This record gives sequence, C-alpha cells and structure tokens, in this order.
Amino acid sequence: MATRESSRLTVPLAFHVGEGADSRQIADAIGAMWTDIESALQPVFGRRGVDALFKRTVHLTAAQHPWLEPAKAGADGTACDLAQLKTLFVAQPPTAAAETGSALFLHFRELLASLIGPRLSEQLLQTTGSSSSSAAAAQDPKP
Repeated sequence: MATRESSRLTVPLAFHVGEGADSRQIADAIGAMWTDIESALQPVFGRRGVDALFKRTVHLTAAQHPWLEPAKAGADGTACDLAQLKTLFVAQPPTAAAETGSALFLHFRELLASLIGPRLSEQLLQTTGSSSSSAAAAQDPKP
C-alpha cells in the first residue's frame, strides 16, 4: 500500500535516523521508539495488551520479512523480545533494516487504528513523539 497515508505513517523512523544510518543506529531508533510506545500505551492496554500488540505487529511484519521470525516469541514464549528484535535488525543491511522498520511501524499503526480508531491512535502516539504533527492535524481538524 503505497498511499499518502502509508508514507505518512512511516515518517517517524526517518525522523529518528538520518540518511546513511547504519543498521545499529536504525535498530537503536526502533528500540527507542518501541520503548516510548510501550510507555504511552501501557496505562491504556496494560502490559499484556501492549505485549499482544507488539507480538501481532512482529507476526504481521515477519510474513513479508521472514528474518524477523525469531523475534515472534520472547525467552518466556509469551512476549516479543525487544533486545532480540534489535539484534535481528543489526544483522541486516541498512536498507533492509530501514525498510523493515518502516513496515513494522506501519503494521503497528494499522493494527492499533483497527482496534481503537485512527484519531485515538494518533492522539496516543503523539505523546511518544513517533507521530508527525501533520498527522495529528490531519486526524483532528479544529471545529
């Protein structure tokens, strides 16, 4: 889906890593963004709910990027392991890491929007700094 919506939703990763970033920088940015998202969503969905969203997001993304398969279950088998996810991203060429990271956040936003709606999703994600200001403005026009 290469629409304006999909490009808008993948912008946050580009804001966190500069052009020419290596795989470690991309993985660190992805880890930081997920940590911020987890902090913002845990009061709303609880730890298990956020883990379920994370696991489903990795599952959806792994369908197109099979190298993510090992990150689908954490050490305890119940939750995704962010450290393992970052390790997998570091092992990829920068282009693949950036493309897959963008896909990961796109799947996450689509999943979250399907559960709670696009407006509330953007409002929650705005607190993480992983949502562009233009996205919030487009979703919440002033009366």
